[in-house]
Amino acid sequence: MIGMTLEQLRIFVAVAERAHLTRAAEAVHLSPSAVSAAIRALEERYGTRLFNRVGRGIELTETGRLFLPEAKAALAAASAAELALSEGTNLGRGRLNLGASQTVGTYWLPEALMRFHTAYPGIALALTLGNTETVAQAVREGEADLGFIEGEIDEPALGSRIVAMDRLVIVTAPDHPWASAAPDGAALAAGRWILREAGSGTRSAFEAGLRGNGVDPLALDIVMTLPSNEAILTALRGGIFAGAMSAQAAEAAIVAGQLCAIDFALPVRAFRVLWHKERYRTRAARTLEAMLPGG
Repeated sequence: MIGMTLEQLRIFVAVAERAHLTRAAEAVHLSPSAVSAAIRALEERYGTRLFNRVGRGIELTETGRLFLPEAKAALAAASAAELALSEGTNLGRGRLNLGASQTVGTYWLPEALMRFHTAYPGIALALTLGNTETVAQAVREGEADLGFIEGEIDEPALGSRIVAMDRLVIVTAPDHPWASAAPDGAALAAGRWILREAGSGTRSAFEAGLRGNGVDPLALDIVMTLPSNEAILTALRGGIFAGAMSAQAAEAAIVAGQLCAIDFALPVRAFRVLWHKERYRTRAARTLEAMLPGG
């Protein structure tokens, strides 16, 4: 009996990610009836339901949720196997899917990618920004060939090495009291903060730095959580709040006099490149990784 096909897996993932048959059909260039038939055949073949039909909508069952990461990993493995067979002795064509957390992907990585593009213009580069957790997940599940994160992460399946170092700073508007008088630990705990979301490398490194200075991060008054450094920079300009981010991210606003870096020492952190230890790494991925500092 024939088992599931890669086409069925591709259709299943498209439907699961969009929770909509018609939009999934458009993504895989099939008719909605063909997509529905493929899902039905997969469910009947294994005697299980992958989706619940709720009104005009569709949602994953518990079995479907468990199956989704396996399906995505299988598709990634198949793509890697195809690349392994098709890669020639040069890097004249190909594609690299990359993931990066906000700070490293915005302020450090683009220059490295431009050097790679100059050397290998036939390789298409696709970069997706997230946070440290989502980038590690993308590499683990095969959605990204390489990942770039801030700080450390405990992922046994992933290899990593340091490619750069970065310094965190606390920033405020110029008229904030801390701009003229450096705060101590008690003042930090009493301040009002705008920070990145939990799961970001910046947030984790900042909280570790506070603990190193005897400040409990749980004691902070966090008035707002924002998903990017740029959003935090904008919010800080008009209020009495404080934020923490890479010195690289804040540099332009500080030079322009829109924000101030506060005199409070925070630790340096590492920018790291990630790869999956067991998945095939294309020659393009290996070449980019080798071009990075320390490679």
